Amino acid sequence: MKIAKNTVVAFDYTLTDKDGKTLDSSRGRAPLEYLHGAGNIIPGLERELEGLSAGDAKRVEVAPEDGYGVPDPALVIEVPRSAVAFAGPVEPGMRLHARDERGGVHAFSVVGVTEEKIRLDGNHPLAGVTLFFDVEIRSVRAAEESETRAGRPGADSCGCGGDCGGDCSCGGNCGGCGND
Repeated sequence: MKIAKNTVVAFDYTLTDKDGKTLDSSRGRAPLEYLHGAGNIIPGLERELEGLSAGDAKRVEVAPEDGYGVPDPALVIEVPRSAVAFAGPVEPGMRLHARDERGGVHAFSVVGVTEEKIRLDGNHPLAGVTLFFDVEIRSVRAAEESETRAGRPGADSCGCGGDCGGDCSCGGNCGGCGND
């Protein structure tokens, strides 16, 4: 079977930068599994995997625009040091998380610290980086209906993520109720 929309794909990968430095790898771990066409992985990689089959290997180059984006200067902010509630010293290179007024959580990299202010970068750490993936496809299978509904592999049989509120006769415990 070839990788196409609504297939579940498992693959091994090693991610490197332009200098060959390993940034991430599935080596020593289970393969990465995703639902193709659901936006579970970066667009440039997903596009390049289309049409491959189990056993295929490929080196994929992903430009920043098709990966984690181009750095946005508007996402670099300075906040008063008192605005950062962190128990301990705050140093460049650290990753901090902050809640917005709607309760959403955002990750920031500390890029500068003075006695009065902390400079934070809200861009993804790999924004602006050309990525190189060495991938090997382990398996490809048709997604189950519950997986396509949930937009991810391994979804329970109801497609509700275990929180259906009892709407599928499972009383909110959707593991295997079979009401698709």
